[in-house]
This record gives sequence, C-alpha cells and structure tokens, in this order.
Amino acid sequence: MFGQKKHVRVRFAPSPTGPLNFGGVRTALFNWLFAKHEGGYFILRIEDTDKERSRPEFETDIKESLSWLGLHWDELYKQTDRIAEYEKYLTSLLERNIAYYCFCSEEDLVKDEEAQMSQGIPPKYSGRCRTIPFEEATARAKKEKHVIRLKVPEKELSFHDLIRGKVTFHLGLVGDFIIAKSLKEPLYNFANVIDDAEMEITHVVRGEEHISNTPRQIAIQEALGFSPLIYAHLPLILGANKKKLSKRDLAKSISDYRREGYLPHAVLNFLVLLGWHPKEDKEILSVEEMQKEFSFDRVQKAGGIFNIEKLDWFNGYYIRALSDETLALLLEELVPPAWMNDRNKFVKTVSVEKERMKKLTDFAGAVKFLFELPVYAPELLLWKHTPAATIAGNLKEAIGIFEGIAEEDFHKRTIESKMMLFAEMRGRGEVLWPIRVALSGNGASPGPFDLADILGKRETLLRMKHAYALLSKKHEAE
Repeated sequence: MFGQKKHVRVRFAPSPTGPLNFGGVRTALFNWLFAKHEGGYFILRIEDTDKERSRPEFETDIKESLSWLGLHWDELYKQTDRIAEYEKYLTSLLERNIAYYCFCSEEDLVKDEEAQMSQGIPPKYSGRCRTIPFEEATARAKKEKHVIRLKVPEKELSFHDLIRGKVTFHLGLVGDFIIAKSLKEPLYNFANVIDDAEMEITHVVRGEEHISNTPRQIAIQEALGFSPLIYAHLPLILGANKKKLSKRDLAKSISDYRREGYLPHAVLNFLVLLGWHPKEDKEILSVEEMQKEFSFDRVQKAGGIFNIEKLDWFNGYYIRALSDETLALLLEELVPPAWMNDRNKFVKTVSVEKERMKKLTDFAGAVKFLFELPVYAPELLLWKHTPAATIAGNLKEAIGIFEGIAEEDFHKRTIESKMMLFAEMRGRGEVLWPIRVALSGNGASPGPFDLADILGKRETLLRMKHAYALLSKKHEAE
C-alpha cells in the first residue's frame, strides 16, 4: 500500500488518447473541489495502458491544462509504471481459480452471441473455457492466443451513489468478462481497481457514463478482497438541445479554449455550475467559495447545459475584473511587438477596450486601428446631410483646439471640456462624429475623447490633419 492516510483521497484518471476536453476537466474540478473541501488528497493518475492510442503529447496536454486551471495534484502516477503490480494480482486470481485463461476465437464468440440473441437471451460469454484445468490452460497460454476472464458469481449487487442513491445490478447479466489480454496487458477495469486499492482511494467521482463499469469493478474488488469504495457519478454535460454534446464539441480541448482567449477562472466558474449549485442563488464564485461550499448533495442528477454564450459572459466578467496592467500583460503575447513601443498608450488602450471584450483574442482586431490607421473613404467623415464644406470647417477648428492644449494637459478630461464647448455651439453630431472617424478610421469605435487620450497629441493631430486633407480634396473635386 502507499501509506496509511486516513483522509479523503480522490483521483482523476484520464487516458492520454486525446487532449483534455470540458467533460474531463469538469470531472477533475469536482474531484479537486471535494478533496479541498474535505482537507484530502487529489491524485492524478495517467491511465496509459492502451499502448496503441496513448501519446506523450496528450499526457503533456492533460498536465498543462490542469496546471493552467490551478487544479494542482498532490500525487502523480502512471499505469505503465505499474505493470508488475497488475501481473502479480492476475497471477493470484488465476492460481486461486477465480480467473481463467480463455482461448475462444472471435468466430466462436460471435456464434454464441447470435445463438443467445435468437433465444431472446441477453448476450454474455458462455463460459466455454471456464472449466479447463489450470495446468492445461497455463501450458496452452504459452503458445496460443488468449485473454484472461474473471469468474463472475450469479448474484445481485448494489452500491450507494452519493448523487443517485441506491443502484442495483445483477451480475448474472454481465457474465465472465475479460480483465486482461495477457499477464502484462491488463484492461481498464482491472488496472483501475488495483490502482484504487493500492492508492487508498476513498471516493470515485466520475461521469455517469461510467456507471456501467461499476458492477465489473466491484466484482473485481470482491474477488481480490478489497474494501468497497464510495461512488459519485456526475451528470452528463448536454448541448443546448439538451442532448449529449456532439463529437465536434467534445473534440475541442481546454488548450483550444485557452488559445482562443478564455481565462482559467472563467472556465472554472462556468464548469462548476454544470451540474452543481451553491447554497445561495449566485453565479459568480471565487475558487475559495467553490471549495468551501462544494458537496455532493448539491450535485444534480439531470445533465448540465453547455452554453457557449454563458461561457463568454463569464469570460467577459473576469476580463473586466482584471486591473489594466494585469490584462495588458496577458495581451502582450497576442499583439505585434511594435505595439509595445509606447507602453502607456497600450495600457490606456486596454483600459478602454476591456469593457467590450469577451475573449482575449478579441483585443488585437478591435484596437488595430489605434496602432495602424486604416484606409477609409472621405464620405465616412460626413454627418448625415451636413455639407462636406461644413464638416471640413469643423475639423479645421477642432485641429486648432487640439493644438491649443498643452502636451502635459492632453488627457481625456481637458480634451472633453474644451471640445464639448465647441460641439455645443456647432452641433454634437457635426463635430464629434468626424473627429471620431478621423481618429479611428471606422464607423464604430470608442468615443473621440477616449481615442484622443490614447493616441496622444502628436498622433491625434496627424490623424485630424489627414482627415481634413481628405475631405478638402473631396470638396474641391465637387
């Protein structure tokens, strides 16, 4: 055994056959929160016995994704490091006649299944190899292709689920199932049981799709004389149509969402509410609040609805909650290096734009005009039916006002106070609209005073004069 720890011990046991997706992370999160709530241990176990499909890059993705979310593990194990342990237990079961070698071909199994189904009997292994003497079977196993099956008793089996209550199966419907391809190739259910016992796992917290594995695992536990575990099978994550998430949704990994500009706390807050709710009716939860309040009596049986708009809402909330400096640091990697030449301008840009951001990746495209003025048609400067000559005159006077503001006073408050006096005399739209277009090159942008404050006096005047020249040339052409 791995020590005599009496605390709650839970494990997240992903297979590195693909990148970590939302379903896996929700399971990891609920395990982690339960362990933290109980002052226990969160174990990460990489179940990599599937040699054909397991990949080191997927193992790396799992670890990096959990670390990014702050779901740090207390202990780490890999099943491929433990093959000798599984072989020891398999040998014991074979020697005690609780498991046996099976030499049935695929053709034999298909024929037996078809015969059972024709009689209206649920298909299961017929037990054809159950009575082969141990010595004979052992000798044949050295030369013939085989698997190892567990002798399953015909009896009813029940366990208590922390979410679903009493769950009952009849093992007679299961039959003698395969627990290993060979002494050195244990299958999922067998290795899982050995690991849980030796790692002193107390609670198994996983998705409801694993309920069908539970009777097999309990049968193995009983065969080996292991203590029973406590189970909690989490509800499914459903799509907006209240059906299981599509393969496309499940194929999208946590690292994909990270690259798209989602924040870890937003992902956690979104996920914790997919099947669980706090005592009070609130949605914004700190990680500390999640840990303090988490319990399985608040986990629902019905599936949680995955709503990408809700995730975006959470992400926007947590983006706005960041300080301008912190957000700027996160955004530095997502913009051209040249944007960092004027740090003060960059942070001001972040401050203005963060109110509209849903994802970090929204930023660069939304504010590019502040660093690279786009080409725009002079007609965009016009306000409704106001003549071009009038707008050009307003731009010229606005340039004079901007030039009259001292460099040290060139900030939003001063700009707004002086420019609004002019706008009230000439008309707000006729003054403010062309200034905003001149500074942004767009029909939609932050307000003109925010823009001038971010751009600074020099760049503001360059853009204003460019706009005036454009409109003057258009007016002359007419």
